[in-house]
Amino acid sequence: MELLNIECLGKRLRLEGSIAGWQQLYWDNQLVSQKSASASDQAFHIHSFELTQQFVTPDNNMTNDNIASHTKAIPVRLEIDVNWQPFQLDYCLLIDDEQVTQGQRTVSDIEKQTPEVPVAKTQKLSIVGLASLGFKLLKSAKVIKVLFAGASVAAYSWLFSLEFALALIGCLVFHEYGHIRAMKHFGMKTKGIYLIPFVGGLALSDERINTRWQDVYISIMGPTFGLILSIISLGLYWITGNIFFAGLASFNALLNLFNLLPILPLDGGHILKSISFSMNSMVGLIACILGAAAGVFISYSLGLALLGFLLLIGSVEIVFEWRGRHQSHLLPLDRYGQIFSTVWYLLTVACLVGIIWYFASSGDDMLAIPLQILGS
Repeated sequence: MELLNIECLGKRLRLEGSIAGWQQLYWDNQLVSQKSASASDQAFHIHSFELTQQFVTPDNNMTNDNIASHTKAIPVRLEIDVNWQPFQLDYCLLIDDEQVTQGQRTVSDIEKQTPEVPVAKTQKLSIVGLASLGFKLLKSAKVIKVLFAGASVAAYSWLFSLEFALALIGCLVFHEYGHIRAMKHFGMKTKGIYLIPFVGGLALSDERINTRWQDVYISIMGPTFGLILSIISLGLYWITGNIFFAGLASFNALLNLFNLLPILPLDGGHILKSISFSMNSMVGLIACILGAAAGVFISYSLGLALLGFLLLIGSVEIVFEWRGRHQSHLLPLDRYGQIFSTVWYLLTVACLVGIIWYFASSGDDMLAIPLQILGS
């Protein structure tokens, strides 16, 4: 992850590193210093290197023929003191043994940063490039959202009824809006909500996250908004006595509870991954594998082919997460963040189960279906 990005001799000095201990220092995208991963808890690091600059020395006549140029090696030293939990980075930059800048970075700085990406070399126009460009334009077009939304309404109307389809679409949009609000909370640009028939919805962003807390917060805000919708529907049911609001509250609770299963790539899987990998990479791997095993059991028991397909995607995500554990760009959760995220997750699950249980005990056979699904 990008720990630091400051100016040095007119160009950017960028420090990349991870909790595993490795650090790489770039000056204008040129590697100038690096530290290998270490099992020790050493927090203080010194990166010493030399930068070469060209100087122009004119003589008295100042003509093109008598302007002399020479190079000079300038010693540079960057001192870093980093504490990971809670995250705090203190730095000091010295050029030619003179301090030029110093400062401190915290979690809020990491959350707001936009990591620098080296400019890729331009490639010649090709059929693959044109296809990729066309796909990007199609994905960014508003018309694709309308087409997906229409297809979702048609698909769910065909399976159930138009009224149920519209209610389900409303629940999905409200859930995904929770993700959108969470992304905007961190200042991330969003592409909006995409409804996908027989799958659900997706809230997309143009930017990547920088911390595990952002992953937890964005993931859990969808089910949290779903819980709020169920509570609102419960209140409307108490006020009006209309069975429609009871069904909306109960089935919406079941929908969001399913999404909180600790299985990648569901929201619950992302929450589990961020909490467990913040503890330890081995703990994270074991937790994600156990979650996937539970998903296989549920998929086989209930005959959920879609869940099995999602498990394949989640398994790939687990592999990439494990392979890149030492070079992860995500700032891990501290102990407080791990506990707070776990409590938030468990409370949300408990509230959703409570709503389902409440309506199942009303004696209505239709409202008892969500509880029967949980008990199957």
